[in-house]
Amino acid sequence: MTLSLTIDGQAVPGAALAAVEDPATGRPFADAPACSAEQLDAAVAAAVSAGPGWARRPAGERAELLRNCGTALAAHLDEVAALLSREQGKPTAAARAEVQLSADWFSHTADLRLDVEELGDDSARITLERVPHGVVAAIAPSNFPIILSVCKFAPALLAGNTVVLKPSPETPLSTLRMAEVLRECLPPGVLNVVSGDHALGEALTSHPGIDMISFTGSVATGRAIARQAAEQLRPVVLELGGNDAAIVLPDADVAAVAPSLFRGAMANSGQFCAAIKRIYVPRAQADTLVAALAALADASVVGPASDPASEWGPLISRAQLERVAGLVDDAVERGARVVAGGAPLDGPGHFYPPTVVTGLPEGTELELEEQFGPVIPVIAYDEPAEAVRRANATPYGLGASLWGSEEAAQELAPLLDSGTVWINTHGDLRPDVPFGGVRCSGLGVEYGYWGLLEYTRIKVRNSASQGER
Repeated sequence: MTLSLTIDGQAVPGAALAAVEDPATGRPFADAPACSAEQLDAAVAAAVSAGPGWARRPAGERAELLRNCGTALAAHLDEVAALLSREQGKPTAAARAEVQLSADWFSHTADLRLDVEELGDDSARITLERVPHGVVAAIAPSNFPIILSVCKFAPALLAGNTVVLKPSPETPLSTLRMAEVLRECLPPGVLNVVSGDHALGEALTSHPGIDMISFTGSVATGRAIARQAAEQLRPVVLELGGNDAAIVLPDADVAAVAPSLFRGAMANSGQFCAAIKRIYVPRAQADTLVAALAALADASVVGPASDPASEWGPLISRAQLERVAGLVDDAVERGARVVAGGAPLDGPGHFYPPTVVTGLPEGTELELEEQFGPVIPVIAYDEPAEAVRRANATPYGLGASLWGSEEAAQELAPLLDSGTVWINTHGDLRPDVPFGGVRCSGLGVEYGYWGLLEYTRIKVRNSASQGER
């Protein structure tokens, strides 16, 4: 399959080709078009040109076109999911679920409304409306490339913006194919999709034709984008990952919650910003929980998406595999104990098994940093206040969860410094609930009405009454 860039509604071949690797084999399996500087200029120019006409369309028409996008993507579900599974490594069922969720997300977004608000008193007629920023640069990551692209450009388009979208260089194919499918649903220039390396991303976010930036990715890149945006006073939405803690409370049924904790940590082989990255458990229950998690890890089936039995796939790259392995090895050197897994699997690909680590000394990097892999550090505590303190003692603040009675969890929830606190669940992201973090986890929110507002600015009209003239 030869894929193309989408610029001004047209198929545009890349100025060069870039190899895309299958993480299950560690070998390239396809080429993606690489966008040149001149092609990026053309994509931004197309978005600028299409902007006024798109913004003038009634919101209801824009919503209906988004619904058409969802229908078109659903019609190509198997095709897009196959590309997604191959380039990202996730099992086929998970890839199909992501594409289906993305198709549904268009309709969820189309149902949102930005009503004009009436302000003021009898002395004046004052209205507040939400208007688009202009051209939005959207950059999506490799872990959920389709849904995290749609979550950006669908609300941006509904609000009247035009978009230049860039997928991760590790997973460009499924996004490029989705853009090809959507060409028939949107006017030219409204959605432009370009692919390339990180230098292209920097050129996009610093381009003078961009009015807003929406980025999901690493803290380091997010900081660089924020510095760029500050020079031009451009608004940004930054979702920069997390190091989510799960706290098992003293009154919890450890055997009952262990499977949910395991699934919450292993989602997408741990490559999920809102996955459980560490678990705190009362010391008296720690051995029971560790044994339960280790049994689940040992029973897991890790393998390529081509094997229907595979539950968990590979990590996205050799660099990520080495990072995860290095964090586990460092913890062991500091006195931690591996109870399950703990080493890369033999053979091709970037496979690391579900791993359970316990006995971590406080301050170990595996506790403090986001490993973004299938590793569960289990940390014993003596009092809930200690668990809350350690949960908060990282630069991140995306999500956290409490497991136990509703009463006990609600009492501790205000003490956790994160954008979301789940109770007896984790990573439950919904299209009608805002999601965002604090500190190094980012700026702004995504999803639902509140996420839609990020793609708008306020415009006030103040009309004096006849008697005040």
